[in-house]
Amino acid sequence: MEDLLEKKEHIILLHDMYGDLLTDKQNQYISLYYEEDLSLSEIADDLHVSRNAVYDNLKRAIKLMEKYEEKLHLLERHQKRMALIDEIEEENKKKHEDIDEYLEMLRRL
Repeated sequence: MEDLLEKKEHIILLHDMYGDLLTDKQNQYISLYYEEDLSLSEIADDLHVSRNAVYDNLKRAIKLMEKYEEKLHLLERHQKRMALIDEIEEENKKKHEDIDEYLEMLRRL
């Protein structure tokens, strides 16, 4: 179950990063399936297409976004930045003096 949630979260994050590079139809399918939690059958009924067409379009869109991520690494960099920001905030709570080191690491990303 946890793997499914992680996969869903990963695809939603990919969509946030690369959704503008997808077609309107691909965006619609991703949004309906992963963000609105509709089933393949519900999407097919709503859009008057076959369930298989929905499935194929979702798979193509996901594969395309993963290909973009493989080349551009936008999501990976975003996650690294967010992890560093979290560390900075944690260190700031401790009133740590070495925050400049974390800020420099963040600048390099």
